[in-house]
Amino acid sequence: MTDLPAGSPQPEPRPKGKRKRLRRKDLTDAQREHRRRRTRRHGRRAYIRSVYSLPSLATLGNAICGFAAVWVAMLDPATVTHDRWTQFFLQNHFLNAAYFIFLAMIFDAVDGRLARLTRHTTDFGGQLDSLADVVSFGFAPMFLALKVFHDFTHDAAPELWPIVSKTVWSIGALYMSCAMIRLARFNVSNEHGEQHHFSFLGLPSPGAAAVVASFILMQQDLIEPGDHGLVRHGATADVAAAMVWCLPFVVLGSGLLMVSTIRYPHLVNRYLRGRRSIQRLVFTVVLLLLLVIVHRYTLGVGTLVYALSGPGSWATARLRRRSALVPPMPPV
Repeated sequence: MTDLPAGSPQPEPRPKGKRKRLRRKDLTDAQREHRRRRTRRHGRRAYIRSVYSLPSLATLGNAICGFAAVWVAMLDPATVTHDRWTQFFLQNHFLNAAYFIFLAMIFDAVDGRLARLTRHTTDFGGQLDSLADVVSFGFAPMFLALKVFHDFTHDAAPELWPIVSKTVWSIGALYMSCAMIRLARFNVSNEHGEQHHFSFLGLPSPGAAAVVASFILMQQDLIEPGDHGLVRHGATADVAAAMVWCLPFVVLGSGLLMVSTIRYPHLVNRYLRGRRSIQRLVFTVVLLLLLVIVHRYTLGVGTLVYALSGPGSWATARLRRRSALVPPMPPV
């Protein structure tokens, strides 16, 4: 503190103790405005801090839904308790487990949107999102597919069951490994911002999980509740039985497509943003109506078409490049 010049009045010492808070009626207009701005600033900071936690909460909701899918798929009528919620999920537990995987996809889509909306995309959020995706889209679909295959086929061929069981278990382990590799590759090459998310290198892990879960939804829709042995006769039972035996190949193909180098479009950023044509609007309305009427088959067919569109586009582009390299035939 600098010394005051000689002859200047000395400032009065500040009284010790807690400073008395002025009442509102004793404040001047400038003091009232200062207090109002300070209160508004503190409230905005508290609101922003609460908004920043929303993406992480949505990511944790994604992981919890994946865990719930595994728990529901494990329910056994012989050992289940008489809890009301447990009894509710026990009815058609494979269907409920598949729906939990789709609910995890909703949380996975929401957390990224919230992070970009609040401009709070952090490396911590990205790593947490990948860990949640391993649970919901890596382990949960694989475990659900193994449970469905085991419950429907363990009495079909007793002499071949040990070999079949080991083969299916290996396919499930390969699927989960591919999901982990796919997410690790995404973390390394990921860039923040919507402009960097118009396509994916390889089938995204939510898309692979949707293929497996929707395939199980279609298969479960073809059988009666509780009919795990496929004892019914007719075309419906035959199709349901064939779908069970095709399930390991669906899991294998989805896993390999995740680690492929085939480009897949980001449907929301590419087709639902910007200007929309009348044809696209009509197609969206028809798709929504199909989801309301037959949502299981719409999800199943739609996800399979999306998964196969990548290899189809790759093969078409390869054929075009090959035809372009062929020199034209000279005129006769």
